[in-house]
Amino acid sequence: MNILEFEKLVAELDDTIAKARQAAARESRDALADFTELEAERDQLLREFFEGLTPWDEVLLARHASRPYTLDYVPLITEDFLELHGDRLFGDDGAMVGGFAQMGGQSVLLVGQQKGRDLKERQKRNFGYVRPEGYRKALRLMQTAAKFRRPIVTFVDTPGADPNVSSEERGISESIARNLREMSLLASPIVSVIIGEGGSGGALGIAVADRVIMLEHSIYSVIAPEGCASIIWRDPTRGADAARAMRVTAKDALALGLIDEVIPEPLGGAHRDPEATAAAIKEAVIRSIRDLSRLTVSRLRAQRYQKLRALGRFAEEGLPDNAPPAAAAVPASV
Repeated sequence: MNILEFEKLVAELDDTIAKARQAAARESRDALADFTELEAERDQLLREFFEGLTPWDEVLLARHASRPYTLDYVPLITEDFLELHGDRLFGDDGAMVGGFAQMGGQSVLLVGQQKGRDLKERQKRNFGYVRPEGYRKALRLMQTAAKFRRPIVTFVDTPGADPNVSSEERGISESIARNLREMSLLASPIVSVIIGEGGSGGALGIAVADRVIMLEHSIYSVIAPEGCASIIWRDPTRGADAARAMRVTAKDALALGLIDEVIPEPLGGAHRDPEATAAAIKEAVIRSIRDLSRLTVSRLRAQRYQKLRALGRFAEEGLPDNAPPAAAAVPASV
């Protein structure tokens, strides 16, 4: 299922190229020139579209049905991944996956949100909407990693936390709030990568980190654009207007100081070349872990605290825009 209309043209060219290659193979002839011309036409079409992407286009790309999910990246960036289950309180949540693995020659904990491809898997994964036990499982694993000071890597990809009554009854708000508090004090380096949708508190529940990285065509927002449009204009069809107003793109998040780095995606998006995207993610994560691992625990916590306190700063009326913000004191508990 393709979401973006322009991809129909790209898919037709891809199909033509594939058929031409098959015909050339059957006839044992060299048709390199024909392939090159068709591929150049396809790439030009992609470049023209991606040069004029709107925030709403970015939303659709982040939600693309073929976009790689956490478990698609795991075998491409790690070795010996051992998935662990359960929150030891209620049950296991398929929308949150996690386990220890080898990355770049060291043991790391990888936790991520997981959507599904077909209806059966989507039901198992609750369409990526994480329940309370998912956040509690993630925290249990992160606290285990911190006990041995293993680096923590989180992959964010959720439309939001599960809003159903059963999740409210089991304390979805408390589970997210507890993660925010506990992650801010963990003794291990934390790197968070937003690989698709970074939706509301559902994303924040595993995104309190020393380094926050976004893929180029992922999004980060306090609410889904359609939800924002429903509240502000009482019209959910104005999602495109809301996406523009909320500045949900990776470029906007970087300019606002909400994240630390944007990872470029292959031409056409991550779903067109998952291997290249995975390689870029791995390089950025290993580089961040290497830098953070040089810090002492006290320095790591203090730096994380200052980073979180700096989010959302603004200039008060009557003060010059370039006035330095007051430094926040680090509490004694840190």
